[in-house]
Amino acid sequence: MKRKVIAPLLIAAMMLGSLSACGEASGEAQATVVDNEKTEETAAEGGEWAGQELNIAIFQGGYGDEYWNRMVEEFESSHEGVTVNMTISPTIADIIRPQIVAGNAPDFICLSDSSEDGLILSLIKEEALLDITDVFEGQNYAGTGALKDDIIDGFLESTKCAPYQDGKIYLAPFNSGPQGLIYNKTYFDDNNLSVPATWDDFFKLGDDVKGADGRALFTYQGIYPGYLEEMLWPAIASHCGEDAVKAITNYEEGSFNNPKVLEVLQKMQDISTNGYLMEGTVGMNHTESQSEMMIGHSVFITNGTWMENEMADAPREDGFEFAMAPIPTFAAGDTHYVMDSCEQFSIPAAAKNPELAKEFLRFLYSDDSVKTFAEVSGSLYATKTAKDVGKSSLSEATYNMYGIYDEPNTASLVVSFATVPGSCKVNPKDEIFNPITSVMNGEMTVEQWAEDVEAAFAEVRSSQ
Repeated sequence: MKRKVIAPLLIAAMMLGSLSACGEASGEAQATVVDNEKTEETAAEGGEWAGQELNIAIFQGGYGDEYWNRMVEEFESSHEGVTVNMTISPTIADIIRPQIVAGNAPDFICLSDSSEDGLILSLIKEEALLDITDVFEGQNYAGTGALKDDIIDGFLESTKCAPYQDGKIYLAPFNSGPQGLIYNKTYFDDNNLSVPATWDDFFKLGDDVKGADGRALFTYQGIYPGYLEEMLWPAIASHCGEDAVKAITNYEEGSFNNPKVLEVLQKMQDISTNGYLMEGTVGMNHTESQSEMMIGHSVFITNGTWMENEMADAPREDGFEFAMAPIPTFAAGDTHYVMDSCEQFSIPAAAKNPELAKEFLRFLYSDDSVKTFAEVSGSLYATKTAKDVGKSSLSEATYNMYGIYDEPNTASLVVSFATVPGSCKVNPKDEIFNPITSVMNGEMTVEQWAEDVEAAFAEVRSSQ
């Protein structure tokens, strides 16, 4: 099929301010529109989709264009007579927002933005997303079973996919990214160290390494304390149960200051007040703290599988090899929860061709698509077989980090907050994580931290 790529100058005139999205892009908006000209061959009668057009809008983040260009081409090839028109841009939300307002919504969107003025959050609040439960209850692309059974456990049930918690799915999970304690496997191997299973083991390791070579036990991305959610939520789920996390993310009264949650908060403060936090951490950005960890100034840092690619050119200890460990538990044998995250696909309720959009969504979960994504991005889809399907395209370290789920007593944890009413100005995650600097500096007790969060939750509830 003949293809043409157009970069229309008029798109810039359609921008409506800036928007934070996954991978947060900056600079002037530039969109590429891939528009496939119908030829005599595609106009001829073909499959059940012959003559139909699909308009897709894609956020152009760290994965670039190659994966999406290949998917468009392969979908057209496997669906005779279909034309896919793709608009892809780092500011895709700014481009399609006025189109949606004007009644010209795309059929399919790849965008995950959680900012208060984010497009997807707006569509959720306006109930303007299509119910896609039938896609997941129906057959997978290979016809071997229900698609929902192919998705990593916990994703479809979370508010990331089911924002109203009404048993219906409105957002489809895209990629999967386990997060935990990143460490240098070579350092552990060379010094015959074991990955700590419990908090007691964790702090004992801190004493041992400080005495051996003076390195700190832990650091994090100081001025971006939100990274510590990779430690906080798994620790609460393990010690208090998953229901405790759900209560917090639904702003229930007493959910953040109950005694068992306070015990978890205290462990986090103990890292600093008991001398286990790398000096200078609270003033560092993400690349600074990650670099310090990689050159051997800290044993652990919270992060995800993407850190290997993000820090590809950073200096490091000789023989450095990325590895990932789950967050410690209070008792041996407790479940180690691993926080996972994903970007999302959606179909607007006003889509002109929703059935073809659903077919495209099913196609994206095919083994060929999952394998291509691994080849292009070095990352994996949120499917149970993605690690093995994409194995040949992953570095050994990344493959092993994705294998964290294979460890005993380990479970995936997907965390997302209930939508805050538009009239409420509280950002719950900011209220939870911004005080951490004061907590780590000893300027705020964990009880004060918890009470401030409870006050913010009360404000959210009052606006509902």
